[in-house]
Amino acid sequence: MVVIGVTPVKAQEKRTMTVSELFSLIESNNKRLQVEKTDFEVASKGLEAAKSQRLPDVNSSLSVSYNGNVLVTDRDFSNAQGYSSPHLGNSFALEASQVVYAGGAVDAGVRLAELQRQQASASQQQTREQLRFMALGQYLDLYKLGNRQQVLLQNIALTSRLIDDIKARHSEGMALRNDVTRYELQMENLRLQLRKVEDQQTVLNYQLCNTTGLAEGTTIVPDTTLLPDFEQGLPAGTPSHPALLAPSLPSLQRDAQANSPVLQQAQIGRKMSQQSLRLAKSELLPKVALVAGDNLNGPYIYDIPVKDINVNNWYVGVGIKYPISALFKKNKAVQQARIATRQSEERQQAAQEQIDNEVQQAWTLYQQAFAELAAQRKSVQLARQNYQVVSDRYLSQLALITDMLDASNIKLNAELQEVDARINIAYNYYKIKYITGTL
Repeated sequence: MVVIGVTPVKAQEKRTMTVSELFSLIESNNKRLQVEKTDFEVASKGLEAAKSQRLPDVNSSLSVSYNGNVLVTDRDFSNAQGYSSPHLGNSFALEASQVVYAGGAVDAGVRLAELQRQQASASQQQTREQLRFMALGQYLDLYKLGNRQQVLLQNIALTSRLIDDIKARHSEGMALRNDVTRYELQMENLRLQLRKVEDQQTVLNYQLCNTTGLAEGTTIVPDTTLLPDFEQGLPAGTPSHPALLAPSLPSLQRDAQANSPVLQQAQIGRKMSQQSLRLAKSELLPKVALVAGDNLNGPYIYDIPVKDINVNNWYVGVGIKYPISALFKKNKAVQQARIATRQSEERQQAAQEQIDNEVQQAWTLYQQAFAELAAQRKSVQLARQNYQVVSDRYLSQLALITDMLDASNIKLNAELQEVDARINIAYNYYKIKYITGTL
């Protein structure tokens, strides 16, 4: 008896996904974003720890000891004499201090922790925007490839019919065998293009499943109702029309100022440098604190013979500490902090300039995408008309097979470019939202 092992094939699950569902999956499943959320939690605890520095310091100690007998000698260690001592010793101390003035170090530390928390939040938002835009690019590429696949399948079907027609004409002696061969070569080229498109779909689908945390084997199908919303601003016959979905350029610049995580991080970095400078300056200032304490000790060993009693004393007062060495040690740190503050201001200005340029470029490309779609639609219309004319002429033996191949290639390229132009409208729109931090 022969036993044949069969490996089960994992079923492919197709899932039609909208853009909002794509973003929701990234929010809940993406590992990189989860790391950023944990970083935010760490920064939040750091803020709580910094605020706790405003509370008083309280220290206590308790000890029990065995005390030996007392030995007393002259200063030259002669005339030694021993005294018995109570052997059980105990000590208890309690001390509290409250910082009254620390040169602004405590407040600066709290403010710095608050800014670190804000920085973690801005970093999380930036990572969220990056992941969304990256996944959206893969999503739109899948959309584009799906449309390309349909165009190629249509052209393969059309080429197959033409091959059958040419073979029939060849059998009747009305066409050359070379004509059949050329279209068969054209068919092989179309099939190769289709294979490449399908392989690209597989790669992008796998990457998008990883990004969204979907199970391996899930086939993501983009929402086919996405594009009509973006084409509502393109009336028929209009060569170019401003996009109705994107606001004006000044409005986008204001959105970027308010929401861009890149600008927020640059602004927070400048504020953090200012607080670091404040901390460095605080090292040059005195520290003042209120102190209070209580000590209970026994036995009393400062008398001969030792007295077997407990002695308690307490105190309150003001403590002042001034690091004199900071005058020649910490001044360099202050100068360094000043330079770092100026550097952070320059970085903020550079980030502002970069965002302004990127917003203007994205807005221009978005407007251009509509003009490109209008031109490609016209190209498709003309290419199809040209193909029909050449096809009719070829069937009437008034055109060469090379003319047919040229017309077929022109039509195919025009249809593929129209597909790309439609997707580019959506891509450039979302790129605007990504740059302005509103994706």
